[in-house]
Amino acid sequence: MSEDERPEGIFEGYDKSDEVPITSYATLAGAFNLIFALFLLISRATGRTIPERIETRDILIFGAATHKLSWLLAREPITSPIRAPFTELQEVKSPTKAEEKPRGTDLQRTIGELLTCHFCLGMWVAAFFTYGFVLFPATARLIGAIFTMLAISDHIHQTYKALMERT
Repeated sequence: MSEDERPEGIFEGYDKSDEVPITSYATLAGAFNLIFALFLLISRATGRTIPERIETRDILIFGAATHKLSWLLAREPITSPIRAPFTELQEVKSPTKAEEKPRGTDLQRTIGELLTCHFCLGMWVAAFFTYGFVLFPATARLIGAIFTMLAISDHIHQTYKALMERT
């Protein structure tokens, strides 16, 4: 069968795209799901039960902590050593914001995209807080509380700064 006669693949239109590295995205999605499967196996092996419900207070703590930790990992200069193998520094805009862009190709670039997007990273951080909550609830709550307090503090600083600039 010639190349022109081949049936179209399910990823037709993506296979030659540099903008959507579908194989690398699938690899990261597979890794995310593999980690979830491992979490389920570990929770079963250790006798940890997955709660029917998560209390509102825990959702609020882990929500605010996810917001702060995903921002810290994706944007702040202090965590640039984690991102450096996958990104190129563009500019340090402030002590709390570094502009970086993904580098390389394939999986290196895709990991760079993940590590520079606080929205994308938020899913991973939320998942890890949830796994921690099931396996080690007191520790997860403590870590979540630390990042929640930091998020609240950051917002109070920003509010104060905005009010001072108005006067």
